[in-house]
Amino acid sequence: MALPKPQILFGDSPEAPALSSTEVSRRFDDLMKALDTAPTRTLTQADIAQAFGEGRGISFENNQPTTAFEALTKSLQGDVAKAISPDALASITSALEALKADQPDLMKDLTTSSPIGTGLVAYDLEAPAKMLTPRPTPLRNRLPRRKGVGLAHQFKVISGFTGTATGGVANIHPGIVDTTQTNFAPSGASNALYYARGPKISYAGYDKTVGYSQFSVSDAVTWSAQYAGQGYQDIRQLSRTSLLYSSMLLEERMLLLGRGTSARNFLGALAAPTSVTATARSAAAGETGMSGVTTTVYVKVTADAGDFGQSVLSAAANVNASNGQVVDVSCTLPAGATGIRVYVSTGASDPGDAARFYAGRAGYNTFTIQGALPTSGTAASQVTADTSAYTAGYDGILPICTGSDSGYVNRLNAALSNSNPGSEWQTAFAALYDSVKADPDRTLLNGSDRKQLSDSLKTSSSSNYRMTITQDQLTGVTIGDVVNTIINEVTGKGVAVEVHPWMPQGNAPIISDTLPLPDSEVSDVWAVYNVQDLLGVDWPVTQFAFESSSYWMGALICYAPAWNGAITGIKKA
Repeated sequence: MALPKPQILFGDSPEAPALSSTEVSRRFDDLMKALDTAPTRTLTQADIAQAFGEGRGISFENNQPTTAFEALTKSLQGDVAKAISPDALASITSALEALKADQPDLMKDLTTSSPIGTGLVAYDLEAPAKMLTPRPTPLRNRLPRRKGVGLAHQFKVISGFTGTATGGVANIHPGIVDTTQTNFAPSGASNALYYARGPKISYAGYDKTVGYSQFSVSDAVTWSAQYAGQGYQDIRQLSRTSLLYSSMLLEERMLLLGRGTSARNFLGALAAPTSVTATARSAAAGETGMSGVTTTVYVKVTADAGDFGQSVLSAAANVNASNGQVVDVSCTLPAGATGIRVYVSTGASDPGDAARFYAGRAGYNTFTIQGALPTSGTAASQVTADTSAYTAGYDGILPICTGSDSGYVNRLNAALSNSNPGSEWQTAFAALYDSVKADPDRTLLNGSDRKQLSDSLKTSSSSNYRMTITQDQLTGVTIGDVVNTIINEVTGKGVAVEVHPWMPQGNAPIISDTLPLPDSEVSDVWAVYNVQDLLGVDWPVTQFAFESSSYWMGALICYAPAWNGAITGIKKA
């Protein structure tokens, strides 16, 4: 592009006198001379890279500044130092040295811990959250679910007639002769009618009413939780899924362990244990002597009802004991108890229930106190009322199998037989067959109780069992065995042995799924009747939260409790 004409650059202006052509030419020459003598510098690619590197504390060549302090120091060694006096330069250098001491970060590189302790790093968070929540519901999955109506399920039972030897009906001899006459008058009639025929048979029966109960659990997700979780997990979806599984798990526990109140014709609350005793002794092998004992150990116990609660407290028992000993607490348990819960305190005198803390439970009538005595946790003073039975509840499988209508109940208060493995079940099978000709289908155990039964085969002194260890191809062997079936020595039928995940240790119900009776009108011994099966409700949003509930209404029905039984009080091996 051509330069502007000199006359335009240096021409006349209203404020200045007119310039001659000679003066304009001279000024233009002076301008060109000034441009030619201006300092110049050609930037190479290395210069450009170095400029960017210094701005970021990055070194592209050896001996280049890598920190802010080094960059400032180097700048004082160039043209800047030439333009200021020696005194000023010394003052700036001194200030930089002070800054170096006061601000050590000027000397640091960017690392995983600098300039922020947690580092300028990405967070490798894997979404979504892992659901490590066991949720088996074998009873709920197995039992038939049928439609109920109204407030209760009712049915009528013919429990016996002449010849069955059940229901309290006596047998009669059917023999007759030609002169035999039998009174056929209606019951209560004044005129007796005699006919030549055999004696009349008798019947027994009863009505059964099982009330329905309502059940529900709820959950809520705040708006902040839902929206803050976007991009990681759908919190509302998590809430609904958890609510569903929670409802199913709680129903499973109700089916196994629920107890209704006697006011609704269920088994009712458990009584408190009686005859409570405490005995101090030396610690045996595998036991840990007590610590924290002060003169006397005081105990109270309750009858355990499983997951949903316990009875009221028993009377107190006490024993003089010392550190290093253990104390055996024994009692008489009421029918239906899944074990005992023990509360313990110590002192020269009884400190009361507020200082008596939960020490543990046992699946039979004896609990051994050992180790450090509890000084915190659930206090006996918190056991203010019975929680073993609920108005909004029904009787579950274990209470029915151990209740007054059960066909057989044996409280062992001991470990399973080691000399004759499975003999406890054979005794039960024989008793059930003798009473109602029952032929059970399965028995449910806690995991440790099944292990004890399986281990009894390995250590049994009986010669009726043999275990074989076989070589697995070229290397390795397979060891161990488990009892999965008990052959009913009365009927020859195989009874399945199953572990229930929520069965309290020490209890083993014996269950009949069907009846060995033709035309009994009972297709399933156990069934769930629901007026309304499980449903979910999303409530209208009335606050900054998404709220949901589950709901179901029904009950467990057992048509033939006498065809079921239980072995309880199994001491943990």
